[in-house]
Amino acid sequence: MAQKAIREYDAKSILAKHWDKYFPNFTYAYETIMVQNGSELQEVAQEKAWLKEKTLVAKPDMLFGKRGKNGLVLFKDAKPGDVTLAKAASWIDEKSKEKQSVYFAFDGETPSGEAKTDYLTHFIVEPFTPHTQEQEYYISATCVGDDDMLYMSAEGGMEVEENWDKVIEVAFSITESEEEIAQKIRANIPADVAQKDKENFAEFAIGFFKAYRELNFAYLEINPFVMQENKIELLDMVAKLDDTAGFMMSEAWGDVEYPTSFGMEEKSPEVKAIEEADSKSGASLKLTILKPEARIWTMVAGGGASVVYADTIADLAGINDLANYGEYSGGPTTDETQFYAETILDLMTRHKDPDGRVKVLIIGGAIANFTDVAATFTGIIKAFNAYADKMKEIGIKIYVRRGGPNYEKGLKDIKEAADRLGLWIDVYGPQTHVTDIVRMAIEA
Repeated sequence: MAQKAIREYDAKSILAKHWDKYFPNFTYAYETIMVQNGSELQEVAQEKAWLKEKTLVAKPDMLFGKRGKNGLVLFKDAKPGDVTLAKAASWIDEKSKEKQSVYFAFDGETPSGEAKTDYLTHFIVEPFTPHTQEQEYYISATCVGDDDMLYMSAEGGMEVEENWDKVIEVAFSITESEEEIAQKIRANIPADVAQKDKENFAEFAIGFFKAYRELNFAYLEINPFVMQENKIELLDMVAKLDDTAGFMMSEAWGDVEYPTSFGMEEKSPEVKAIEEADSKSGASLKLTILKPEARIWTMVAGGGASVVYADTIADLAGINDLANYGEYSGGPTTDETQFYAETILDLMTRHKDPDGRVKVLIIGGAIANFTDVAATFTGIIKAFNAYADKMKEIGIKIYVRRGGPNYEKGLKDIKEAADRLGLWIDVYGPQTHVTDIVRMAIEA
């Protein structure tokens, strides 16, 4: 399972879209918007009257928690008076104009560890929900080992981690039926849930867990949700999607963004393009740019093999010589492999090695179980055709090691294509140790 964090806005939007299916006996207003500045908030208010009529809450939507403890939630207790549209717009502009320091851990109210500093670029705005602390509940679900885990507590809010001993944990195997899941949830409702709310809590938890599974969340947390009889408000959400299911969930999820976490360097267009291709494929396409000016680039088939190759290059050549990390696996099509290879070659051929050395492209992998090696190599050969002149100008040596279905044809085809194009290449089959080509490249 590949987990990708999404914004709170997107998490709430996904649940709202499918609300009637999973929570038919509960109401949820879903008055939630996301903006980047105060002017945009004022513009949205021309269409959404509730922004002018209701007391508001505003907070960053940037993949970090502890927003309240970091002083980054504007709500009714702000002085003086209620949070109006004008106050929310002014506060958003104030918080976005300068970099903010955010702490990710606290000892009580005292920050611990180092803060991350970055600009706040996205904010979520909602109506303020009047409620008592007794109406705040906690619920989350995720996968642990072979089981799905459901966590429930009658004490939601900022201190839930400090009161984790009061959280009920329930494990569910993949083989349990809906009826068995419902029975287990009803039998494990936290004792501190008010007696009048127990049945509603159980029904909400059953729907929540079903939504978590069927909508392919990898992690889903609501902390807290407010339950006032059959009215539900989702005050704060954290979610990750199983992006390996993205190709079949595009309609159910809608237009979901996978943003860079607060304080992290923005992803390059090439990495974003590979992520988009990956989200539309049943195969796995991954790319991380480590040092684009480095001389050793990899195009490795298989997640496990990518780790082995990266470790071997770091050990034999040094981490500063490794330009990228990633994989293409799971039976990608010829076109998908061509796109992945062209992305690598485009990055690799932008600059010569600063020390005048020949660059190295390692096309490696273990022995495939079901990926047609010849088909994927056809995609790589098409990429060679497009980038041959640039590859020769930069100076690149290609080392190939592969095994699996049709590997003999694949190796023969890629060798003949490279020779025809005037590219330097060495090819090896499964009789050669999986990382020997790294040693050969370094020694050469």
